[in-house]
Amino acid sequence: MRARELVVDYETVDVDSDALAAARLMAEHSLPGLLVLDRRGAPRAVLPAAEMIKMLVPNYVVEDPALAAVVDEPHADRLCLALVGRRVGDCLPGRAAPPPVADPDDTALEVAALMARVHSPVVAVAERTPDGTRLLGVITASHLLHQLLAHAGTIGAP
Repeated sequence: MRARELVVDYETVDVDSDALAAARLMAEHSLPGLLVLDRRGAPRAVLPAAEMIKMLVPNYVVEDPALAAVVDEPHADRLCLALVGRRVGDCLPGRAAPPPVADPDDTALEVAALMARVHSPVVAVAERTPDGTRLLGVITASHLLHQLLAHAGTIGAP
């Protein structure tokens, strides 16, 4: 199996997308993260859902988790307001690593090794063109695992 055969449709956002809309997208589709594209449409970063949640939690609570117990529910319900007016690019960690990108001709094992090396639940599959990078799709860890198990005939085995 080649990477181009393993791609699935997956939600992407760009660095200028609305952060609150991106958080809703993650929540509605139960996504572990989003692939963030730059302004040209090339893969820029993976924004994990955990990083988005970190944006919601006030710094004083991150630094002292005991304070979370004293924040009342009405205040906690307003945590998502922290995303209002922010862009996805504002939510990326300061030194966001570039996302893992596989070549369309990479094998399933090469993709699996890449995922394992960078600890990412998604790998972008893109081809280099004279005009830049063209995203073909994404391979998720769960889809890759499913394909590898199916190929090995071990799905459903005890």
